[in-house]
Amino acid sequence: MSAEATNPEAHPEARPELRRRGRTRLDLRRLGRAALLGPTSRDRLPDAIGHVAEAHRAHHPDADLSILRRAYLLAETSHRGQMRKSGEPYITHPLAVTLILAELGAETTTLTASLLHDTVEDTDVTLDQVRAEFGDEVCFIVDGVTKVEKIDYGAAAEPETFRKMLVATGNDVRVMSIKLADRLHNMRTLGVMRPEKQARIAKVTRDVLIPLAERLGVQALKTELEDLVFAILHPEEYESTRALIAAHAGERDPLPAIADSVRGVLREAGIGAEVQVRPRHFVSVHRIARTRGELRGSDFGRILVLVGENADCYAVLGELHTCFTPVVSEFKDFIASPKFNLYQSLHTAVATPEGYVAEVIVRTRQMHRVAEAGVVALGNPYATATPDAATDPDEERVDPTRPGWLSRLLDWQQSAPDPDTFWTVLRAELAQDREITVFRADGGTLGLPAGASCIDAAYAQHGAEAHGCIGARVNGRLTSLSSPLSDGDTVQLLLAQDASSGPAAEWLDHARTPAARIAISSWLEAHPDRAMATTSAARAPLSVVGARGGGGNAVADLPDATVRLAGCCTPVPPDAVAGFLVRGGAVTVHRIHCAAVAQMRAVGRTSVAVHWRATADCRVTLRAESFGRPHLLADLTEAIAREGVEVVSATVEPPVEQRVRHSYTLQLPDAAGLPALMRAMRDVPGVYDVSRV
Repeated sequence: MSAEATNPEAHPEARPELRRRGRTRLDLRRLGRAALLGPTSRDRLPDAIGHVAEAHRAHHPDADLSILRRAYLLAETSHRGQMRKSGEPYITHPLAVTLILAELGAETTTLTASLLHDTVEDTDVTLDQVRAEFGDEVCFIVDGVTKVEKIDYGAAAEPETFRKMLVATGNDVRVMSIKLADRLHNMRTLGVMRPEKQARIAKVTRDVLIPLAERLGVQALKTELEDLVFAILHPEEYESTRALIAAHAGERDPLPAIADSVRGVLREAGIGAEVQVRPRHFVSVHRIARTRGELRGSDFGRILVLVGENADCYAVLGELHTCFTPVVSEFKDFIASPKFNLYQSLHTAVATPEGYVAEVIVRTRQMHRVAEAGVVALGNPYATATPDAATDPDEERVDPTRPGWLSRLLDWQQSAPDPDTFWTVLRAELAQDREITVFRADGGTLGLPAGASCIDAAYAQHGAEAHGCIGARVNGRLTSLSSPLSDGDTVQLLLAQDASSGPAAEWLDHARTPAARIAISSWLEAHPDRAMATTSAARAPLSVVGARGGGGNAVADLPDATVRLAGCCTPVPPDAVAGFLVRGGAVTVHRIHCAAVAQMRAVGRTSVAVHWRATADCRVTLRAESFGRPHLLADLTEAIAREGVEVVSATVEPPVEQRVRHSYTLQLPDAAGLPALMRAMRDVPGVYDVSRV
């Protein structure tokens, strides 16, 4: 593979912003030459970390550089004689990692630990020595990075590798900051590796480290890692994208002129702002090209507007939408509703008289720092902790900046039954690119991935007690546990008083979060005799087990398979039905027009032919909507009994605005009698609707 195919930076003409990275590479070469000369006198800063010190002082003018000097001297002495595969002195690696973090604005403790991050693993330096010379905080971080580095990166060891990495990140997010910078430098120099090893490292970077960088908000690292991975794993698509960008570089770019117009508008409005043109990186251009087809000049970048205060952001937005034609569908307010990774900005797009559409991002300078560097920009998250908070490396510390998604992962990783399950669920969790916030009825909030259901909310709020959940109210209206939640919903979970209650197997079809899926699976494995049965009469609103527990009137063309009727559509003879193989080897039967059928097919669930037995009896759940009045329940029950139908279970919900909802799971001797039964229930005074669940 050519150098160009493995290095997006080989084409500086394609991206003007690569000049900064070019300077960074030059700095790294200077670091290598300076490192070859060894340490300098005790009275001045070594030349090798001069660039680190310069970058650090740009963000922290009052920083004490003496600790960096001491850390460099220890690292250089310890690594002396060690060489990288590229032929450079090994010390150039920790120096490069530290420079990356310094440019992101990392605080002094992080940079000190970064310089030393390989010493305990690869040299004779001990943790006790690090603690004695640099203190508990630096020791704690170095120990965390060392534990990650000690893990075998073979394919079979990946799940346990990242389980430990996750724990290390949870104990101190600065550990992962160093790890991400470490991986970025290694990816920049990956060309010395064999192609198959390049591909393996790139895949791990793509599957876990890039999503972690995204979730920690470190966009500067994430975007460059994406480009490097793109070049290795998709060389042909990378090359075509490079050619596209290079061709654009030779054409007239409309964005600078649009940026000038924006500057003029804001200047006339008296709004102090810095306006920049931000070129898209390779992967971003590739994605836009796939979405929009032929690209125009304004598609190769975006306009960034930086202001001083939050209020200025909205003032800028008002001027843009007044003086240009706004593309309303492109407007997003991530200031009022920040992303899960701390990101805040206003996004909009405006059309110019020439017909160009320019995307515009508006944010404060502080928001910009966080958008680029994420948790790295937050400094020391334990600055207010007690002095001895880091003395025990095995004690988990409470990080006030820990994102909600990270707390969730730390909670469920302890209960993950095996490494393979952990690995599968981790990748699924990291693949979630959006998070929603729902409000609890008691006033708290829950952070959940997009697409989460009431089941996920139940386990997020109640843990193992969610096994006894029987329903939910979303925005005041009763709904099934399978209902998906939207950002801003208010959810109230209803728990059964019966401590022996447990989840139904089909809950797994609607659970999205690792905590919910692992808890449900663990309960079902521990209760195999009850996993296929309704565990409580109150379970009926969500989960109806048809055909009397699977030995009844629904039959699958699959030997020895347990068959159950889906609770979402409760099919009965002679409904046209479809069957799908689900976890545990069971077959779930849906009505052919049920929305779940399309979802099952979309995710690749195995289709299984099913048919009805000759017997005509069936089980069905009906819901009666009525106005509240005395003796209503007795009258409904009597009407059902007159039709010769057995009541398996019944649930009556609390009245809402004088309206009451009843749910009945019923065993009919003949499915043909269902229409007559529903008419009889509707004839009960006060009942205004009866429907199948």
